[in-house]
Amino acid sequence: MKDLILETKNLCKTFKEQKVVQDISLSVRRNSIYGLLGPNGAGKSTTLKMITGMLRPSSGEILFENKPWSRKSLSNMGALIESAPLYENLTARENLKVRTTVLGLPDDRIDEVLHIVDLENTGKKQAHQFSMGMKQRLGIAIALINHPKLLILDEPTNGLDPFGIQELRELIRSFPEQGITVILSSHILSEVEQIVDQIGIISGGILGYQGDIKQGQDLEQLFMEVAGKYRREGE
Repeated sequence: MKDLILETKNLCKTFKEQKVVQDISLSVRRNSIYGLLGPNGAGKSTTLKMITGMLRPSSGEILFENKPWSRKSLSNMGALIESAPLYENLTARENLKVRTTVLGLPDDRIDEVLHIVDLENTGKKQAHQFSMGMKQRLGIAIALINHPKLLILDEPTNGLDPFGIQELRELIRSFPEQGITVILSSHILSEVEQIVDQIGIISGGILGYQGDIKQGQDLEQLFMEVAGKYRREGE
């Protein structure tokens, strides 16, 4: 039996009688990187927001570590969804100090996560002076502050230049060895196929494919076949 850290069973979300997500059943193995792929508007962010408690499912079930999802599950999750939640007038260290104070965590955790994301030498530089890549890394540091077992990253390389993408890719690759499972959503296939172990392809709110990445697999062809089959108008 596979050691799953997260499962969703027939997860659905409806907005004003429109089903945005339909019967999504994800299976995410512990200490792996799971790539959630799909066109813009496919339902990826909605799915991740339900997993992180930002949205309430209309129906279906979420299991975290083989137990029904509850608010307590969030203490073992970290997430960067949409833009990083930064205080622009604070330094990296001060941004993290806000989180450790709220969560009641020791301040030595600040140094640990700054080291992980390679931001320990930013000194008195405020967040509004950071590059996009540095802001994304600080957002990941905030998501890591509570020692999560599951890290959820929604389109984390949006707006990054090639150097920023490469740095972030190497950072994400390092997480499973640290005991952190990653769910990474993206619509950029080349970004995902270099780092993930499993993929799920969502289109039109439907999970059309789920499986391990196979060597020599033509991911672009698979993506186009699955996404094209279920795609809604306007995606």
